[in-house]
Amino acid sequence: MRSCPACGKELPGEFPFCPFCGAALSAATAGLREQRKVVTVLFCDITDSTGLGATLDPEALRALLARYFERMKAVVERHGGTVEKFIGDAVVAVFGVPIVHEDDALRALRAAVEMREALPELGVHGRIGVTTGEVVTGTEERLATGDALNVAARLQQAARAGEILIGEETLLLTRHAVDVQEVEPLAVKGKAEPVVAHRLLAVHGEEGFERRTATPMVGRATELQRLGVAYEQAVRDRSCQLFTILGPAGVGKSRLAAEFLRTLDGARIVLGRCLPYGEGITYWPVVEIVKQLASDGRAADETDAVAGLLGDDVATSTDEIAWAFRKLLERAAHDRPLVCLLDDVHWGEETFLDLVDHVADLSRDAPILLLCLARPDLLERRAGWAGGKVNATSVLLEPLGADEADLMIASLCRLDDRTRRRIRNAAEGNPLFVEQMVAFVNESDVHEVMTVPPTIQALLAARLDQLEVSERSVLERGAVEGRLFHRGAVEALAPEEKHTAARLVSLVRKELVRPDKAQLAGEDAFRFRHLLIRDAAYDALPKATRAELHERFAAWLDVHGLDLVERDEILGHHLERAFRYREELGSSVERSRELAARAAEYLSEAARRATSRGDMRTAVTLLDRVSALRAGDEAARLRLMPTLGRALTDLGDWDRAHAVLREAVATARASGEAGVAADAEVQLAFLAVHADPGTRHDAVLATIASSIEIFETLHDDAGLARALSLAGIVRLWAGQSTLAIEELEQAARFAHDAGDRQQERHSLQFACTAALAGPMPVEQAIEYVQDVRRRMKGAGRAEVGGQRVLAHLEAMRGRLDTARELLAASRALAEELGLEVLLAASVQRTAGEVELLAGNAAAAEAVLRTACDSLERRGDWGHYTSLAPLLAEALRRQGRAEEAAEPLEKSARTALADDVEAQTSLLRVRARILADRGELDEAERVARAGIEALARTDYIDPHASALDDLGAILASKGQLAEARATLEKALALHEQKGNLVLAARTRERLALDGLGARQAG
Repeated sequence: MRSCPACGKELPGEFPFCPFCGAALSAATAGLREQRKVVTVLFCDITDSTGLGATLDPEALRALLARYFERMKAVVERHGGTVEKFIGDAVVAVFGVPIVHEDDALRALRAAVEMREALPELGVHGRIGVTTGEVVTGTEERLATGDALNVAARLQQAARAGEILIGEETLLLTRHAVDVQEVEPLAVKGKAEPVVAHRLLAVHGEEGFERRTATPMVGRATELQRLGVAYEQAVRDRSCQLFTILGPAGVGKSRLAAEFLRTLDGARIVLGRCLPYGEGITYWPVVEIVKQLASDGRAADETDAVAGLLGDDVATSTDEIAWAFRKLLERAAHDRPLVCLLDDVHWGEETFLDLVDHVADLSRDAPILLLCLARPDLLERRAGWAGGKVNATSVLLEPLGADEADLMIASLCRLDDRTRRRIRNAAEGNPLFVEQMVAFVNESDVHEVMTVPPTIQALLAARLDQLEVSERSVLERGAVEGRLFHRGAVEALAPEEKHTAARLVSLVRKELVRPDKAQLAGEDAFRFRHLLIRDAAYDALPKATRAELHERFAAWLDVHGLDLVERDEILGHHLERAFRYREELGSSVERSRELAARAAEYLSEAARRATSRGDMRTAVTLLDRVSALRAGDEAARLRLMPTLGRALTDLGDWDRAHAVLREAVATARASGEAGVAADAEVQLAFLAVHADPGTRHDAVLATIASSIEIFETLHDDAGLARALSLAGIVRLWAGQSTLAIEELEQAARFAHDAGDRQQERHSLQFACTAALAGPMPVEQAIEYVQDVRRRMKGAGRAEVGGQRVLAHLEAMRGRLDTARELLAASRALAEELGLEVLLAASVQRTAGEVELLAGNAAAAEAVLRTACDSLERRGDWGHYTSLAPLLAEALRRQGRAEEAAEPLEKSARTALADDVEAQTSLLRVRARILADRGELDEAERVARAGIEALARTDYIDPHASALDDLGAILASKGQLAEARATLEKALALHEQKGNLVLAARTRERLALDGLGARQAG
């Protein structure tokens, strides 16, 4: 039998309107649609029913139970619930079926208290359990299916006679309206963990969340001013002004009204609130106001109509009541202004709305402000509300701006920036959402916005359940696409709906969606007003329906989304969702695998593009998803693992990269996949050079040579590119920059032939570094780097490296401001792409070197310390050993040589024995520190050791700097001739490289020390 979607009562036949409440029944079939929704379940049972059966005559027992069932059913229905069934002596009721209300949990608790009080009157004792949870509704078998029914039954069984036990979820929704007592967590059958329960003592309050007014109001100055103008006009003209504040739940209507009322001086204020349910509620707000006026004597001369409202048995008509109420307000406003606040007017009965119209139209010679608060739903029922009245004003409250939301959050609680941003972004300007999320974070004692507070979920679910079936269906189909959706997609997912455009217009009017810019040509696009509305619509869909719709949307997008940049990722996402839901529901294994394979193909391509642009965070996430989708295809998953290992390396997650690559090597060897094993071994060698101090360059080159043989046999150009690139990097670190450039260029060519643009750029990036370190003159190196940047087309990771090398070269020729600008751009791009290792090891290192070149040791220390800390946390000793001597040098220049000992010691302990750059950097700084201490002989020995090592490399600029240091030491020892010769060699090398800054300083040293430099270029 069908039920009315508004009152929940069973319909005895086919009606266009409900014979009980008068609601239109176009949406009556909503109860038959299978949906997921959060409901509150009440389980009531008689205690000692066996004893009753033993003491009562069977006919008397039957009559007693009939009265019990009838009374309990009436209580449930009076509070808007639906009786699911009777089980023996138990009554099972569900609040939220067929229609969800935002206060279903509170309704259930009110019903439970009333049932508890009614049981003794019936001559029986009972116990009650109430809980809230997700169920599936609309199935033919039963009203609701889900664990919530089982938990409610268990709570009831654990309760004592006359006791109501409620679940944690129900308390979260009603905590501001109930008094409870803690009980020990319940160990119940079928639950691995104890169930948290509370003993319900009393119910009070109006709703499941507080209407707070203590929070400072922000962002409503204009609306407050308009309210003030309306009030002033009512006072000045002695007229009645109708002012309506419209807005969705939580946008701040009550808060604005409270702030306005606080500004009034001398006005009489009365309040009436429309109720969402109950018996005799038509004039409820009118009765509230009459009682308030009666308390101060203003209703002393009330007419029969007013007396009838107050409970006297007097026959009267609606017209008489409207007239009497108007006269009562006019009399109350005779000697001072009257503000009549009417809250929740959208729930008002038609008769009540007519009464408000009557007062607004006909009141005379009395300063009255009718201040109405309503949701936009009111305009759906009364499109002409206040229309045509010269004394009427309506305002629609919009969400708060970002700055205003931040102010509100700050007024509620001190939160860290990350949590504050997440709350602001999730709330999207809705003050109630802000308030509830802040409270949720505080009460959970975890500063993380992990879930949407249940109060907000209930609010949104109730709003959507009021829609007509066709509108709800359109909204749900749009939710499958996402926050932004297209009309064509909705039409494809709901082919049975013939009026999609009209439904969308209606949803726009109801402030649920708004028109937006389409991402697809020839389409109309819409965006959900709030992401939480989209989530509420989507979450109501059964998982089987979600699976079907995601797959159908992917098919539609495959045809209509050819121009989308993120097409592969979007298609992969929807096919992945379809697969996951089918897998969860135990659908056909073959069908599920087909979906998983298709999703993996699209996501793999999306990951390739993310890697190509250097977006490693996204690449790792996508590759992880592909790996999970390939769980049933071990061969495909194995081929993916080296790629994932490389992405994790770039991201800086080295521990996981090691684990993934080691697994790849072992599995590939066991299955005879020589190419996969060689690929993983090359990347492991790259990691070893950075993280294992015991690694030697010759061992790495041997591993690379072995892998190159395998790649050549397999004609694997991509594998050859990666192996040759690593070989070039190792050559660079060994001090063979010119040879490194040759191998890196060769690697880039192989990568280009293989279509691996990311590897091509990676190789060229290191070639730029080799041009900086080696003998290539600065001007030529700048041209080379600019040419490489053009070849790389300014892409991702390679652009970060290119900019930072160019910055160092510009600093060498004295253009320090240009260098800093390039480094700022490089840093911003590295942070955007999540390239944390590259940021520390390259960008921040170069920033430190530039500041040292500029003579700003304090600035150099700050940036180098940040970089060293980052690398140390990751265990990236390969890069750390090159940066630590620079940090030590920055400290030395500030006269803090003792602090330099720690980074120098760590660098010496972790540097590879054949890492020429790291070892010679250590020697140069140690020589300088020894010279500062006056230990000149030892300083000379250390300096010469460094020069000897550098002479075997083509690191021309470091070689020159080491000669500078030795020249200064020799001059301090009084060996002036040798000092002059040494400094002249340094000057020649600086000039050969084109390092104008250091060349100038060497000349100054020669001149200041009176060493008489020869003319040198």
